Amino acid sequence: MADRVLTGVHSLRARLDETLTAHRNEILSFLSRPWKRNLQPHQLLAEFEALPEEAIVLPPWIMLCCSSKAWSLVVEELLVPEYLHFKEELVDGGNQDCNGNFVLELDFEPFTASFLNRHLSAKMFHDKDSMQPLLDFLRTHQYKGKTMMLNDRIQNLDTLQFVLRKAEEYLSSQAPETPYPEFEHKFQEIGLERGWVILLSQFLGRIPWFSMLLFSPHGYFAQDNVLGYPDTGGQVVYILDQVRAMETEMLLRIKQQGLDITPKIIIVTRLLPDAVGTTCNQRIEKVYGTEHSIILRVPFRTEKGIVRKWISRFEVWPYLETYTEDVAKELATELQTKPDFIIGNYSDGNIVASLLAHKLGVTQVCTEVYKTKYPESDIYWKKLEDKYHFSCQFTADLIAMNHTDFIITSTFQEIAGSKDTVGQYESHTGFTMPGLYRVVHGADMTIYFSYTEEKMRLKALHPEIEELLFSPMCTKDRNKPIIFSMARLDRVKNLTGLVEWYGKNTRLRELVNLVVVGGDRRKESKDLEEQSEMKKMHELIETYKLNGQFRWISSQMDRVRNGELYRYIADTKGVFVQPAFYEAFGLTVVEAMTCGLPTFATCNGGPAEIIVHGKSGFHIDPYHGDKAAELLANFFEKCKADPTHWDKISKAGLKRIEEKYTWKIYSERLLTLAGVYGFWKCVSNLDRRETRRYLEMFYALKYRKLAQSVPLAVEE
Repeated sequence: MADRVLTGVHSLRARLDETLTAHRNEILSFLSRPWKRNLQPHQLLAEFEALPEEAIVLPPWIMLCCSSKAWSLVVEELLVPEYLHFKEELVDGGNQDCNGNFVLELDFEPFTASFLNRHLSAKMFHDKDSMQPLLDFLRTHQYKGKTMMLNDRIQNLDTLQFVLRKAEEYLSSQAPETPYPEFEHKFQEIGLERGWVILLSQFLGRIPWFSMLLFSPHGYFAQDNVLGYPDTGGQVVYILDQVRAMETEMLLRIKQQGLDITPKIIIVTRLLPDAVGTTCNQRIEKVYGTEHSIILRVPFRTEKGIVRKWISRFEVWPYLETYTEDVAKELATELQTKPDFIIGNYSDGNIVASLLAHKLGVTQVCTEVYKTKYPESDIYWKKLEDKYHFSCQFTADLIAMNHTDFIITSTFQEIAGSKDTVGQYESHTGFTMPGLYRVVHGADMTIYFSYTEEKMRLKALHPEIEELLFSPMCTKDRNKPIIFSMARLDRVKNLTGLVEWYGKNTRLRELVNLVVVGGDRRKESKDLEEQSEMKKMHELIETYKLNGQFRWISSQMDRVRNGELYRYIADTKGVFVQPAFYEAFGLTVVEAMTCGLPTFATCNGGPAEIIVHGKSGFHIDPYHGDKAAELLANFFEKCKADPTHWDKISKAGLKRIEEKYTWKIYSERLLTLAGVYGFWKCVSNLDRRETRRYLEMFYALKYRKLAQSVPLAVEE
């Protein structure tokens, strides 16, 4: 005991200095590796694949055990601007000429109204006077000047309460099937007009809507012969299906409330004089399967006149402000009143919806944005600007997201991502575009149905489908199951990635054939990304000698035949694969599962939520294609040994779609949300003036200049 010396405990700083001194060479070697310094999750995992074996987290320390060595890292919390500043240094190497001493920082947090429901819900119904906003809202509800809900006989809250009690007493004495016309006059005498629902407790969610606009300016928007054209794919199908479901729901609510009113839904898109065999040069086109929905096409225009040719979605920005003004004039003729609400689709549709909603003072709904689709596209925007013009797209997204009244998504993944991925909207809460600014807070069931529905099957199409799948390919074994995929032929959809996974995996090639649908092999594409992917596809076919096992089919325009194509693949006990690097929602995933086709889909985006891994389908990581190929091979081997396994996954996929992802569910929720928000907006006088002014300044000083910098299309 006498030999032992009592010493002080070393401080954390001293221990860190000792570690740095003792392991200087190892640390220098580790830090000198050729890092991809702004690492995405899949890159980070790859870099540390052999590290660490064990970790101890004892704030503020993280201790990593790597083989026989141990490393210690200090964890220090950074503010958002500080973190973004470090990201900027990756681009300019610490050279402040990139941003200068002053960086434009955007902070929308002071304008958020997250308190709204909590505040108003507490205030509403607190006492009789607090009900006044409800009375005001009911008295202003009209349709083309026609009084609804209340007439002039009800002028105050006392009268309203008395009348509602009398109405409830009268209705309780009548048979439930009594038609409204039998007591309409009686109700009018006491002050009640058409538009009331049976259950007053459901009132806010059942307010009737009569007119709606949807914007989708880019691409070839039509109902026939357009799928597979540049910028034209799932979004067209999605919007058309959405409109059919929305009209059905609007008509149902109008009928339930005893109204004799004709609703109207207008899809606004671009008119293309050079329509290349489509109807995109027609000003008005009725939507198939609807009674009161149309497509209204308005051309892009410059000082020189109407723009005739297709323009990439990455180059539409300089046309959109004038386009919005032209649309407003067309709507004055077609609609003859303000729409109840406006829905934007994609970045260009959302910014046009914002401009028009701002002009008309109506409710706006924002849908998908796609910043997460292109990793590092914000921080390295300058390198990509000439081709993609991300500065315009992300700025437009930022304006639309903060201008909109509410945002609706099909999956939670689109909002907040997952533990491994960032959500579309979450990605906008803090990001930087060095040198520009820094943001610190800122399926149709008549077409797609199960392959087991024999009476509904379109077997007359089978000869066409067999010709499509097997000719002129000399298939070595046509009895094999088929891996099937269908998407636009671009880098993000990753069809060529799937082909490469298949080509490399001998076991998978022995078990199944591969069929992909994408691009148009019959003509030269005008889209640069598609050109690159087509070249890569030809190279893969040659490299892996895929003839006899692989069929590449040009994009298919016929949705009805595509539905039966899914079911035909199911007949072969095949699967559908969606290999995209990122997919916002995943309409083809829903279509395939609806047809009973077991589905393997990207773990990045909406499909990760649509599919419950291992139960109703499978998640695949597009950055680890070898593992995805092994997962597919294992599935087919298991099905070969136990055919009931295929049936189990097929049935679970069908059940998942029926419970969570039908258009009926979507349309009911959207109209209900619109009703609830419209009520709060009215009773609270919520015009968000401060936000509007902030966005007006940002639009005028930043976005407009960016849009004007995009070169206009050259007309031949």
